[in-house]
Amino acid sequence: MIQPSERMTTLSSSIFAEMAEKKQAKLSAGEDIIDLSIGSPDLPPPTSVRDIMAESVKKEDQYGYALQGNAEFQRAVTHYYKERFHINIHTEEVLQLMGSQDGLAHLALAYADPGDYIIAPDPSYPIYTACASLSGASLYKLPVNEENQFMPDFDHIPIDIAKKAKLLIMNYPGNPTAAVATKEYFQKAVAFALEHNILIVHDFAYAELIFCDDKPLSIFHIEDAKKTAVECNSLSKSFNMAGARIGYVIGFPSYLKPLADLKSNIDYGVFHPVQKAASYALTNELSFLEEHRQTYKRRCDIFVEKLRSFDWHVRMPDGGMFVWAKVPTPFTSLSFALEALEYGVVVTPGNAFGDGGEGYVRIALVQDEITLLEAAERLSRCITYSPDIH
Repeated sequence: MIQPSERMTTLSSSIFAEMAEKKQAKLSAGEDIIDLSIGSPDLPPPTSVRDIMAESVKKEDQYGYALQGNAEFQRAVTHYYKERFHINIHTEEVLQLMGSQDGLAHLALAYADPGDYIIAPDPSYPIYTACASLSGASLYKLPVNEENQFMPDFDHIPIDIAKKAKLLIMNYPGNPTAAVATKEYFQKAVAFALEHNILIVHDFAYAELIFCDDKPLSIFHIEDAKKTAVECNSLSKSFNMAGARIGYVIGFPSYLKPLADLKSNIDYGVFHPVQKAASYALTNELSFLEEHRQTYKRRCDIFVEKLRSFDWHVRMPDGGMFVWAKVPTPFTSLSFALEALEYGVVVTPGNAFGDGGEGYVRIALVQDEITLLEAAERLSRCITYSPDIH
């Protein structure tokens, strides 16, 4: 048998695989399952966006190679950043992606070599740590937790690691932690990156899902950030276009060129009708975003309050589409997730996102309010087994 490469052993997660297998067994047995494990939006894009796409796919001239994206999409991104964040972006500072995950993985290939370091949060979305495996670089995990308010001190990074680091990956609002950062923290990040010649890669995928009083904070709200940072975003969570893969990365053209060159050897761009629909959304459907945010905020509020009514005092998310919940003693992340599955709710064990996630589960707010209340009721039966509810 021909063996896969060694990097595949670090890319696959036995935790994700185990949960998927057990969930499928329950479904195959005909059991009623509420799946809150994956951050895949359950709602559609705005009707107008779907109509644009539907009309476009009927046109005969829409089926050629798209390559690096059209000018209409680039202009739409600059419009969106100007209207939503009051940030001026030039069209040449926009590179289209097949979703932000595409950009994150390929940025590592474009920039990092064996012997380099990638600094990533722990816990984090799995692609961040996978970036090191894909590129052959070493990984330095930066603990992100409640004790440091999810904003770890860069001074704790050993100087020899900082000198060898190529990329610093950041993610606010965070997945899985559901935390946001302050402007002062971003300023420290930019200063650290400038000092050590590191490229910050800010994953801004949850920009439109902010539940606290703060405004969405782009890395480019920080002076001099463009000298040392790029920012990835997509329409997956903001406009519910997760399956219609499209996103972008913003930064100086000199920082985008290695990624553009790499992608020219890998893919031929995003389907034209998806680009048209995305351009329309970014230009004409900004009013949808507040309604969308309120939908998730209501879900978050009722779900967390219901859990708290059972004396499970989980942390209220600052933003995103997840609840990052500390599991009651004596559960581990995995044992709690397996127990929850027995009561018909699928959640993701926190240690699937790194060692720093042990003791937590991630719960996705991807069902309607009635279903979330039912999920909370089921989880209440699970937590009654714990003598020490946090």
